[in-house]
Amino acid sequence: MKKITTFTLLMVSFFAIAQQETIDQKVNTLLKKMTIEEKIGQLNQYTGDNSATGPITINPNKQAEIKAGLVGSMLNIIGTKYTRQYQELAMQSRLKIPLLFGQDVIHGYKTTFPIPLAEAASWDLAAIELAARVAATEASASGIHWTFAPMVDISRDPRWGRVMEGAGEDTYLGSKIAYARVKGFQGNKLGDLNSVMACVKHFAAYGAAVAGRDYNSVDMSERMLWETYLPPFKAALDAGAATFMNSFNDLNGIPATGNAHLQRDILKGKWNFQGFVVSHWGSIGEMVAHGYSKDLKAAALSAITAGSDMDMESNAYRYHLAELVKEGKVPVDLIDDAVKRILRKKYELGLFDDPYKYSDEKRAEQALNNPENRKAALEVAQKSIVLLKNENQTLPLSKNLKTIAFIGPMVKEYKANMGFWSVELPDVDYDKWVISQWDGLQNKVGKNTKLLYAKGCEVDGDNKDGFAEAVATAKQADVVILSIGERRDMSGEAKSRSNLGLPGVQEDLVKAIQATGKPVVVLVNAGRPLIFNWTADNVPAIVYTWWLGTEAGNAIANVLFGDYNPSGKLPMTFPREVGQVPIYYNHFSTGRPAPNENSTGYVSSYIDLKNSPKFSFGYGLSYTKFDYSGLKLSSVKMKDNETIKVSFQLSNVGKVAGEEVVQLYLKDKFGSVVRPILELRDFQKVKLNAGESKTIEFTIDKQKLSFYNDKLEFIAEAGDFEVMIGTSSADIKLKSDFELL
Repeated sequence: MKKITTFTLLMVSFFAIAQQETIDQKVNTLLKKMTIEEKIGQLNQYTGDNSATGPITINPNKQAEIKAGLVGSMLNIIGTKYTRQYQELAMQSRLKIPLLFGQDVIHGYKTTFPIPLAEAASWDLAAIELAARVAATEASASGIHWTFAPMVDISRDPRWGRVMEGAGEDTYLGSKIAYARVKGFQGNKLGDLNSVMACVKHFAAYGAAVAGRDYNSVDMSERMLWETYLPPFKAALDAGAATFMNSFNDLNGIPATGNAHLQRDILKGKWNFQGFVVSHWGSIGEMVAHGYSKDLKAAALSAITAGSDMDMESNAYRYHLAELVKEGKVPVDLIDDAVKRILRKKYELGLFDDPYKYSDEKRAEQALNNPENRKAALEVAQKSIVLLKNENQTLPLSKNLKTIAFIGPMVKEYKANMGFWSVELPDVDYDKWVISQWDGLQNKVGKNTKLLYAKGCEVDGDNKDGFAEAVATAKQADVVILSIGERRDMSGEAKSRSNLGLPGVQEDLVKAIQATGKPVVVLVNAGRPLIFNWTADNVPAIVYTWWLGTEAGNAIANVLFGDYNPSGKLPMTFPREVGQVPIYYNHFSTGRPAPNENSTGYVSSYIDLKNSPKFSFGYGLSYTKFDYSGLKLSSVKMKDNETIKVSFQLSNVGKVAGEEVVQLYLKDKFGSVVRPILELRDFQKVKLNAGESKTIEFTIDKQKLSFYNDKLEFIAEAGDFEVMIGTSSADIKLKSDFELL
């Protein structure tokens, strides 16, 4: 049996290599037939005339240029009808090279899943992969070949609006999620009808924009870049990501789009990336505004030299590359390398065999109306909800309540639940497609329960005219549910905020409702960590719902009434005040660490605020309780070619079944460079019935102990380590020491 398996694997490998050689031969043959203008055309990407996230190219000749073979890709072309129409134009070109169709399918296509930061709060890699898989199935059936996701930027600053698009602050968690999302989007292999190419973005370090202001500069050490910001990109590459996108920011003075160190030395050099790199929207042209390039021609020279293969919407390559080649400033080999990378993906997708294989209206109809997709959206949405507070067992709510008041500006919203970066299809009635929170509650309660509603106030603005009605409504109820937060367009690209508080007068509304003396449950709808200190300190129950997508209302109702026991954990630290930002759990110690959070005398602290966050990384409550006990290490000494097994007993000592995200942290006590106070190095999501216990095991190996030293060598240094098992980064249940020899 073993021989057969080995033989089979060898044959599979042989055919894979043979197929790749065949594709490479086809690419080389086609390349020899292409003029320099046609080659450059493959590097040129235009948007359609709608749904733009940047300045649209005003070009009445787009269709003529496609017919002439001067366009390689389009984005924001929605639906099989329109992708087919554009592809038919490409088939009129001399060489009939098919177009690639890209789209920002960030967290779902027709079926919208939770925003990526919310999905990260699930700490459930299988669920995250499932969400990307469903999105790929729907998008590919609609003519899309390529999604501009996943975003894998690490961010420690919630002022940055694009935190909603990523996996949060932690490199280890972010790397695991990056891998899962790529696998979900791309499926078994490129070319399958339900697969889309992933595009890993933004390369690199965009999440560290100064002051959390979008598009801003990034300045960091090379060691921080390698240790904190690059690993999720490498994980995505290891998952087989087809493409990368560079970022808007400059990194240490060099715009990422023109940064040869990032694109040539690291990505295509050290990492041997064989796919292609697309620029961010207009980012080649934006190097002029950066003050890095004199004009668009100089920007084109910088970008192609640095390794940017495809130009999204700046026309720099379209109008200047041929001239730069003729002048001898750009070798044809650079152009050929970029073209080969793009053509190879078109062959892998099977577009040369059938340019319309992804434009099948019948398949689109089936895929976009598959009821299993909604079930998946509900599953992921439930897993993404984080229970922040639950005093006096306010939750779950009893289904026998006679009267519930549902108050707040989010209660009856539909499209708002989709969050930022959702795809809006022109033929979908989202007021019927999306389950509002009101509808979700109505679906849940019995006929004997009366639901009351009052809006109370708008999301922003200072109008309190609706307070009186809201208070009167609350007084009639047995319990009050308040749904507040950001508008969905307050988090996302170009949505940086200097103030992270609840917008408008919403927290005043919370105060007014809390003063009625009724039990109050607050739902916070947001795309980032917000600051709501009064609410956090005074309201008995708080549920962080993020933006949960198509099934938001049903998911929230299931959690409120205990049909789903919340299991989410925060993927970002929640600050007490903006003055703490950037804030993250795995910071370095200092020469004067504060002995406790109230210390202020000549130690690293604030004189007017505690150092600790409001809610820590990894934090999240459940309707049950878990007990940790019996920590054991297989050895307290370890050689670098050995491993240590860590085991302990996890018990559900509550009254209902639940899931716990068990987190393993390590601390390198002494190093050649200062190490973080603790670092996440593994986790498991474990489901236990009431009264059930299970032995949980982790393995510590050299990889988990390694870091980049001051010479950028990835090494594990001999010395003393501490292993910590916890339910969050600030709630460590078990500890032990060991030594790396």
